[in-house]
Amino acid sequence: MSKPKVFEKPIGVRDYLPNAVAKLRRIEQNVLDCMRRWGYEQIITPTMEYYDTVGVASSTSDQKLFKLLDPRGTTIVLRSEMTSPIARVAASLLKERPFPLRLSYHAGVFRAFEDEAGRDAEFFQTGVELIGDSSSEADAEVIALAIASLRAAGVPAFKVAVGHVGFLNGLFQEALPGRTEEQEALKECLLQRDHVGYRQTLSRLSLDDQVRSELEGILRLRGGAEVCEQALGLSASREAQAAIRQLCEVWDVLGAYGVQEHVLIDLTMIGDFSYYTGINFEGYASHLGFPVCSGGRYDNLLSQFGRPAAATGFALKTTRILEVAEDDTPAEGGRTLIVYTHEQRREALQEAERLRAEGLLVVTEALDAASPEWGGLRERAARVETFEHRGADYDSLLVYGVGEEARP
Repeated sequence: MSKPKVFEKPIGVRDYLPNAVAKLRRIEQNVLDCMRRWGYEQIITPTMEYYDTVGVASSTSDQKLFKLLDPRGTTIVLRSEMTSPIARVAASLLKERPFPLRLSYHAGVFRAFEDEAGRDAEFFQTGVELIGDSSSEADAEVIALAIASLRAAGVPAFKVAVGHVGFLNGLFQEALPGRTEEQEALKECLLQRDHVGYRQTLSRLSLDDQVRSELEGILRLRGGAEVCEQALGLSASREAQAAIRQLCEVWDVLGAYGVQEHVLIDLTMIGDFSYYTGINFEGYASHLGFPVCSGGRYDNLLSQFGRPAAATGFALKTTRILEVAEDDTPAEGGRTLIVYTHEQRREALQEAERLRAEGLLVVTEALDAASPEWGGLRERAARVETFEHRGADYDSLLVYGVGEEARP
């Protein structure tokens, strides 16, 4: 293997230049402020966790975990998502706090995608966990907050597709009793959003025409409240019926929030995390093929940490949102450049500190009065105009030198 060049970096990671970082931080802060106003408290967990605890409980497959050994030979992992670490904290450091817990976070997470071009190995997530509430009201709250967060992030147009894993589980168990491998093959197609592959898999199965028609018909179960009515007549399974009734309840609550226009019921939704137990959802921005948020209910996870509790939550994929978010945040009040000679260093730096205390962005630079740039800057200081200096744009200029101060 050839030695990497000094300017190269590992596959799947990226550098963020100043403009992108500024936009990313504005998105992060706007979303966290939104979550705070809904009563969610921010939490920070370690970048590294033990494999035998958080790693095993994680939604991420072993093949996609970054693993390493600590000096004692214990396997640790770079966190691949935030739900499991927060579950650990809820069951330990917050075990005396009564339910429900409302927690928010912003963090970098890591996944190994060696054979999947275009997938980030390190990316940012901003999200919430609502722990200790099993009601449809809680599911609706999390979906409504996801919508509010996408708005706060500046995503101009989006839809949130909502499903329920209980519907597909009940339907497949009723239509394909005991045929576990065939059920999993169909679920995998739905997970990958591969409807062509789903139909092809169905065509290879030995099924009655009516059953085949019903299973193919779920691909059309996307829309509003009418989808729930259609689904109720599709399966007599107790699990499927209960799932649809819960979806109807969540839909009604979302109507009270006034956000139904952003929501699409999609009964082909299955979620890519094995710990989802009920409602699950994904948010899609216009002109972007990947989801910009995902979430759902995971009522079994907390029991792995010794504090059984119902829970639901979501994560915004902040790195993807960076590509589509409108950035209409007013720029910070202008940039000021202060240049000075050594003789007036103290006065210039004291003025810079005063302006920074007022919230202004100030850059200082020492110059020799004999420098070829000095005269041009002195002349520019007498005019009120924006200008460029050493690759940066400025809105004002102060010049301290040769016993006097010049400013526009």
